[in-house]
Amino acid sequence: MTPEFAPASDATLPLWLVWTGDPLPQDAGDWPQACGFAAKAGQLCLLPDASGGLRGAIMGLGERAQAGRDRFHLARAHALPKGDWHLAGIPQGLDPDQLALGWLLGQYRFTRYKGAPVQGPRLVCPEGVDADRLLAIAAGEFMTRDLINTPASDLGPDKLEAAARGLANDLGARVEVICGGQLLKQNFPLIHAVGRAAACEPRLIDIRLGDAGPMLTIVGKGVCFDTGGLNLKPGASMGLMKKDMGGAATALGLLKMLARSGAASGLRLRVLIPAVENSVAGNAFRPGDVLASRKGLSVEVNNTDAEGRLVLADALTYAAEESPDLMISLATLTGAARVALGPDLPPLYCDDDATATAIQAAGMQVGDPVWRMPFWDAYESLIEPGIADLDNAPAGGMAGSITAALFLRRFAEGAGRYAHFDIYGWQPTAAPGRPKGGVGQGARAILAALPQILAR
Repeated sequence: MTPEFAPASDATLPLWLVWTGDPLPQDAGDWPQACGFAAKAGQLCLLPDASGGLRGAIMGLGERAQAGRDRFHLARAHALPKGDWHLAGIPQGLDPDQLALGWLLGQYRFTRYKGAPVQGPRLVCPEGVDADRLLAIAAGEFMTRDLINTPASDLGPDKLEAAARGLANDLGARVEVICGGQLLKQNFPLIHAVGRAAACEPRLIDIRLGDAGPMLTIVGKGVCFDTGGLNLKPGASMGLMKKDMGGAATALGLLKMLARSGAASGLRLRVLIPAVENSVAGNAFRPGDVLASRKGLSVEVNNTDAEGRLVLADALTYAAEESPDLMISLATLTGAARVALGPDLPPLYCDDDATATAIQAAGMQVGDPVWRMPFWDAYESLIEPGIADLDNAPAGGMAGSITAALFLRRFAEGAGRYAHFDIYGWQPTAAPGRPKGGVGQGARAILAALPQILAR
């Protein structure tokens, strides 16, 4: 599915946006009141002309005091009749960019297995809004959602590689893939250990775009399905594990946004995706195993269900060897993050105050919120077991998102700055512009903050 705006035309219909209690359009007459229109959030009132045709519509925005509950007001307008529309003015306090992006995100439907794309109403991009940039952002988000929503039967490590290659070809980027036994030969033992029990071989996907400028490296967790390994998840916990490659999906969506919006110009971009399935077989890695890593640190496995940090560790080490100016990891990493902040607000970890502040502020501004959490040094001892350098799953479960982030930081040494996002990648209940299912988190915040971050 491709997001789109309507072309500007004299034939478009006007759409008025109204807060509860605000005056209605002057020429609406008594019709809205007769229809019981109260400007509730998403409530629509179609305005007839003298011949019974359609001359416009009013959409309610709800109470001003509750404006923060909706990120994408205009996504609700997709209940309008099919046709081309334009905004008849924008109420004070609403951001035209956010309104237009909300409209685009409201177009998303996942129809791979059921139904077919249906063209609904279209909007003329508001004056002064960069339509091409918003279309690039929406296209990247649509890619992320499609990848997360696709089950592992159709998106194993090989199919994730194919999706990455397809995007790279579209963008003119270079791709290298290290697969199967080559992971051991080229010193990626953790990626191999986690993925070796699966029918589809583990691999490391490496995409590069651009040859000059500051270097931005994005590492996305690509666990295409997570059974938990020998520490098998219960059925209820396994049901959503097709989304455990949400970090990789978000990384690819962000790459698409950066390239198509022009934000990649003047950058050296690199995306690394360790793509595996954490499966159960006779050669699966075991609780109690001590594994080597690319960095040379030994890792005691105390839970095979804490596999994401293992595959990320080798990828982060490899990325840090080039000393990127900024390195970012995106991963559906811990349930502890959901307990702390819920599904809608991913933790952000970053030791650089200016970088963290820029990302958090940009996220709030563009409706892609993140919340800074600490790399709390006092918890370092929790990830240091007795017989190895590191523990992949500290006992007790306290500060689980923090200890996972501390584990990753050990392998990020060498990067100029490092930021980690512990995302959920799933919308549990439908909301405007965010249907139930896969969703990108953090990408638009990064995109918006990047000019400020890399200017330093």
